[in-house]
Amino acid sequence: MPIRKYKPTTPGRRNASVNTHAEVTKRSPEKSLLRPLSKKGGRNNQGKITVQGRGGGHKRRYRVIDFKRTKDDMPATVVGIEYDPNRSCHIALVEYEDGTRRYILAPVGIKPGDTVLSSGSQIEPNVGCCMPIEFIPTGLTLHAVEFEPGKGARICRSAGVGARLTNKEGRWATLVLPSGELRQVSINCRATIGQVGNTDHQLVKLGKAGRNRWLGRRPKVRGVAMSHHDHPLGGGEGRSKGGREPASASGTKSKGGRTRQRRKASNARILRRRKSRRYGQLKL
Repeated sequence: MPIRKYKPTTPGRRNASVNTHAEVTKRSPEKSLLRPLSKKGGRNNQGKITVQGRGGGHKRRYRVIDFKRTKDDMPATVVGIEYDPNRSCHIALVEYEDGTRRYILAPVGIKPGDTVLSSGSQIEPNVGCCMPIEFIPTGLTLHAVEFEPGKGARICRSAGVGARLTNKEGRWATLVLPSGELRQVSINCRATIGQVGNTDHQLVKLGKAGRNRWLGRRPKVRGVAMSHHDHPLGGGEGRSKGGREPASASGTKSKGGRTRQRRKASNARILRRRKSRRYGQLKL
């Protein structure tokens, strides 16, 4: 059972659940693919806080993931499935015939001993195999998709997600993204077959504030509780609803506001915008 619920022995346990990571087969990471990861606390190179509510958390080391999959036409055997503290999905350690080891995102159904392949031409579309979208049959679910050819995977990289390839016309392929957005990408962009694993990640309930602190997330203060010079919703005599749309401390709208550039060149490649939970379908 991937998600485990304990008996309510304490208030923190009462509403909490944990992921058993049943798919994980390899406990210790590959040392050659580890890098140090320093904490920033939400601060930029000037020491100014640019992301609110970040700090603390358990120490981590970064696992170097092969998002480009450029080692073509050389079979790789899956050594094991590992837990990665830096992302929601699991990762798979693969070993190529020449002895090179690399990490890739672990799709649903992959297990130790399986063989995966990446190629710049048409190959058998098995789970975990990577190739240009030009050679992938329509109707399949993809993950780790490139936005621009050769720049590495950018979309569909978190646990349980996948994009469906619906159509190929000319030099463009149409994908239905997990958000509902209908988008075109170049057929020369690479993608990996299958859905990202660890699909039960979203079912985990932290149950107590301490587990959030372990993840490096600090407590959040409501904007209306701040001073007027700290937040757009702050200030006023007594309690107030603010009288304006919800926004972040920097003034960015937090529920349905537009954050994308109006005249971005790739806007033409979005055939249907994603849907907002509050305001329905967003429009450019």
